[in-house]
Amino acid sequence: MSKSAAAPVNLAEKLSQFNELWSQKKVAVLNDYEVKLAKLKGEFVWHTHEDTDELFLVISGRLTLQLRDGTVVLEPGELFVVPSGIEHCPVADEETAILLFEPAGTINTGDAGGPMTKPAEILS
Repeated sequence: MSKSAAAPVNLAEKLSQFNELWSQKKVAVLNDYEVKLAKLKGEFVWHTHEDTDELFLVISGRLTLQLRDGTVVLEPGELFVVPSGIEHCPVADEETAILLFEPAGTINTGDAGGPMTKPAEILS
């Protein structure tokens, strides 16, 4: 997106454009960081991002971040930063919409790999 074409991003409108679960959609870029949306339901994979923190902001639903030393439960409007090197596993018992903020190119499954690994898609 060129700087002259910049426009506000309406998160509700962007979320209405897709239904896939556990598929990150890039909606903005800030310096070397990507702002992504995702819809979640069920349990993801345990993984670690050794070199970066990861910000989760719940837009709707409820997200549980399992950590090896406890859990963090996020309601709409709440955010949590998983520090780099901390193993975590997101779980959503109901469909949950989140915003992620992380460095460009961050792999969604971190060090775990596997069939749930997907690059973020750009939403226009």
